[in-house]
Amino acid sequence: MARCYAVVNQKGGVAKTTSVINLGAVAALEGKSVLIVDADPQGNATSGLGVSRDEIEYCLYDLICKPDGEAYPAVDEVICPTSTTGLDVLPATIDLAGAQMALANAISREMRLRRVLEPVRSAYDIILIDTAPSLGVLTINALAVADHVLIPMQCEYYAMEGLSQLLQIISMVQAEINPALMIKGALLTMYDARTNLAEEVAEEVRENFPGRTFRAKIPRNVRLAEAPSHGLPAVIYDKHCPGSAAYRRLYWEVFEDA
Repeated sequence: MARCYAVVNQKGGVAKTTSVINLGAVAALEGKSVLIVDADPQGNATSGLGVSRDEIEYCLYDLICKPDGEAYPAVDEVICPTSTTGLDVLPATIDLAGAQMALANAISREMRLRRVLEPVRSAYDIILIDTAPSLGVLTINALAVADHVLIPMQCEYYAMEGLSQLLQIISMVQAEINPALMIKGALLTMYDARTNLAEEVAEEVRENFPGRTFRAKIPRNVRLAEAPSHGLPAVIYDKHCPGSAAYRRLYWEVFEDA
């Protein structure tokens, strides 16, 4: 049965997608069977893995947002393979932007993703969910199905902005929907060792997540930024770059017991 990890931060630009893609790719390279769920209407995890959104017949929206009584596609009809052996993606398109409205009056709307993934959890070792930069219904769905939460925190100004709201949402989900949900840890991203600010922010994150801040720090790295335009994880596009090395170190911290 797959361990499920939701990568969550309502702030944009904190390397959620980059972390999902590269952690998933390292896991696949280590022989794990991995599913990435793209729960962000921007669909960057989908395109970053080389899946053309123009060629997608169904996406996550079709699985979680169809009105009751309408035929749903099976989840395995929607999942797409990637060029990395062992790494699949459940894609997103801009249609997913309508999920908040489509599910406004739906019964148990926060459990839709859990029901979607249930038939395929036994087929994978690891499921990683890329979430939108919001705390809306899609993020709640991700938290409702996840075993663990990973929180990317950029080592820049305003890194802690909104953190208390995010932690309140996680606590609410733990109390009311998914009591097994655990915060796996905080991930330091966009780390620039040349600046005092980066280490000051890193220390602040460690104070907020004592014993739960990963040692591996993801640096600012041009190869991490370039890789999605080639439809490849950075750990495959340039396996020797500093960003790839950091994600390989992070893999052993995050999935040591997976």
